[in-house]
Amino acid sequence: MISYFTWSEFDKSVEHIAKKCKFLEFSGIYGVPRGGLCLAVALSHKLKINLISEPIKNSLIVDDVYETGITLKAFKDIEGAMFFVLFSKIKPTWWNTVHISEKREWIVFPWEETLNLQRDRNEYTKKRGLS
Repeated sequence: MISYFTWSEFDKSVEHIAKKCKFLEFSGIYGVPRGGLCLAVALSHKLKINLISEPIKNSLIVDDVYETGITLKAFKDIEGAMFFVLFSKIKPTWWNTVHISEKREWIVFPWEETLNLQRDRNEYTKKRGLS
């Protein structure tokens, strides 16, 4: 199943995360490359938090999708860090999400190239052992 996430939905998601983080203090915001970069920039502007090139103590760490956890788990032990993803394919435990999606759902973000959609999806699922 393929779902298209729009810029309007993205803006609403940024608002949602900003409300949750409004009264918290962060040393910076880190967007996991590549999927988290657009979200990090949008939240940086909204919350007036500096972007950082690597996650540090008390940082806000964001990504587009939590699927297998491989990406975010690498940062899990950073002291005081808070984690947000736009979509989680499982119920969040130590991270936060805006949306829960189906395991088989492939989400196409508005900043992505759709011409190579099927190839990208196949490469990703093969690489992660999700086929």
